Amino acid sequence: MSDHAPPIPCNWDGEAFAPVSQRFAKLADKFFIIGEIYAMVVEQPRSRASHNHQFAWLHDAWMNLPEDIAHLYPSEDHLRKRALIEAGYYHELAVDAGSRAAALRVAAAVPALDEFAFAKVEGPIVLIRRAKSQSMRAMGARQFYESKAAIMQVIADMLGVTAKELRKRGEAA
Repeated sequence: MSDHAPPIPCNWDGEAFAPVSQRFAKLADKFFIIGEIYAMVVEQPRSRASHNHQFAWLHDAWMNLPEDIAHLYPSEDHLRKRALIEAGYYHELAVDAGSRAAALRVAAAVPALDEFAFAKVEGPIVLIRRAKSQSMRAMGARQFYESKAAIMQVIADMLGVTAKELRKRGEAA
């Protein structure tokens, strides 16, 4: 029915997987068709420690931004979301504005709609990029760890340090 079923906790009873409660059984009925075969992927939850570590090194990085670019990132969220976009973790919307002049006007309006979005003009087309959410619900463990490493590299490059140095700063915090 849908490729986007939410996580449904199941219990292995030695013969089959079954939703852990009636609530999740109803959710499975909503998203899956009886008799269909589905590939199951086990997704381990990410650790709270890793989540907290990201925000520790991110805070340190934001506090130490060079003065010539610090004004571009008024908060840690601005820095994180721009790094996510730079690392390729974004949703993109293409808008045909009809002309380059109109595209420039559309792009100029994007920050008023979403202060974290990034607009890129290519001829008459405006590409609007919004960072993917790193919330535990939106991003599984593997993608979170990959995105964390990617934004760490983007931000380390901005600061002129190595990702390893940023990681150590976060661990010390």
